[in-house]
Amino acid sequence: MPKILSIEDLLPLTDSIPLIDVRSPAEYELAHVPGAFNIPIFDNEERRQVGIKYKIGGKESAVLLGLDFVGPKMSTFVREAKKRARNKKILVHCWRGGMRSASMAWLFETAGLEVYILKGGYKAYRKYIREQFSRPVKMVVLGGYTGSGKTEILQTLKNQGEQFLDIEAVAHHRGSAFGSLGQKEQPSNEQFENSLADVWQKFDFNQTVWVEDESRQLGQIGIPDPLYQQICKAPLIKIYIPKPFREERLVKEYGLFEKPLLKEMIEKIRKRLGGAVTAEALKALETGDLEKVASLTLLYYDKSYDYGSLKRDPEKILGVELEKDDPAENAEIIKGLLNKI
Repeated sequence: MPKILSIEDLLPLTDSIPLIDVRSPAEYELAHVPGAFNIPIFDNEERRQVGIKYKIGGKESAVLLGLDFVGPKMSTFVREAKKRARNKKILVHCWRGGMRSASMAWLFETAGLEVYILKGGYKAYRKYIREQFSRPVKMVVLGGYTGSGKTEILQTLKNQGEQFLDIEAVAHHRGSAFGSLGQKEQPSNEQFENSLADVWQKFDFNQTVWVEDESRQLGQIGIPDPLYQQICKAPLIKIYIPKPFREERLVKEYGLFEKPLLKEMIEKIRKRLGGAVTAEALKALETGDLEKVASLTLLYYDKSYDYGSLKRDPEKILGVELEKDDPAENAEIIKGLLNKI
């Protein structure tokens, strides 16, 4: 008989035993457990037809139709599972830990595999990971005006052994109106949460977890509320780097994109910049004066960041003046401030 495991017992096994998601391709593509392989018992159309049959004719009729669909594919399922299995062991889940996972587990076990089923299925997994973001951690937030090189500083700290939850990398977005430039297509919000949880669960929560100060929304994606609340309440190290260095960084990071694309991004913040400043920024863009474009857009971003900082507990904000944009040097300075927060 297949062994039925709770999500708490099954997740640690995914490091050594492959996880098979037997839901339909559409369900899998929307969102799935990171690292899971899709061997769908029904394709999208078959799942739709079985669902209709269940509503109209009841469970027995739906099961019979399902068997008609599955029968010719059983050997293919087994071959794929054996190819994925490790030491003849495999993990299986469907949406709620019901008939789909039980049926596939029976088939795989009949074919000689040792099978473990996730109790409650993907639904249980989703509930579990969202609860994990409420887990209290020693979190430190690195903030500062746009163009301060915060991500590079945190990446430097990560390379030195610190724990960095890189939310922007998982979201494929840098958080600003220009944040989608040069990024891959964003995942679904659900997949974003799954991928974020995959990183989160691997942290040692007895040690500091660093995050960058973020807005709740990054493009089309929202940070899970329990995690966002932790970010808002955690101590903030706010760095101040002279504006010329920040302008230089923005030109270096965004100046390689085509003018029409940059124009589109500027238009996104027209209302916040104001008509006159927007017109000035667009004119500077046309003439190739990217330093001026950066300077004008920072007028908006600096005000926006200051407004967001007002929502934080001032006693949990530690400001630090940095002389230049040197991520390696600044990382050392930031690391040295840990005992002051």
